[in-house]
Amino acid sequence: MLSGNLRLPHLQAFERRPIVFVTTDTAARHPLIACAEAYESLVQTWTRSAKIDGWHVGRFILMPDHVHLFARAGLDAKSLAVWMQTWKSLTSRQLCAQLSIEPPLWQKDYFDRFLRSNENYREKWWYVLLNPVRKGLCRVPEEWPWQGELHKLKF
Repeated sequence: MLSGNLRLPHLQAFERRPIVFVTTDTAARHPLIACAEAYESLVQTWTRSAKIDGWHVGRFILMPDHVHLFARAGLDAKSLAVWMQTWKSLTSRQLCAQLSIEPPLWQKDYFDRFLRSNENYREKWWYVLLNPVRKGLCRVPEEWPWQGELHKLKF
């Protein structure tokens, strides 16, 4: 006889809208986004996206040619693919004009991974936080100016 709960235990966490770890690169990996203009554009766009698109960005870090971020969808959020396309399009238009560069700014694709636990989130964030140190861009993570946290994402 089967019990009433037919779901696999490891899948139950995904009912609660998981935290997603996302990495996306600039087009041709050009080192364009570790700057004040990109930081401001992305922070403004991601801040508005919570209300407009239903996506809440937690911690993030801008590297010269890619961005790492952690996000969670709200109840009525757009799909991850639509949200990614939306913020990339908005920031591409703004930054290409501000930085006097030809589009596209972003690669179309991105890497995403669902996080399964608070420990997994901490491990990924520590890896991301050390990126600028590993690349020789700063001595300690706190020196890297192109990082932040817009929303507290908790399990």
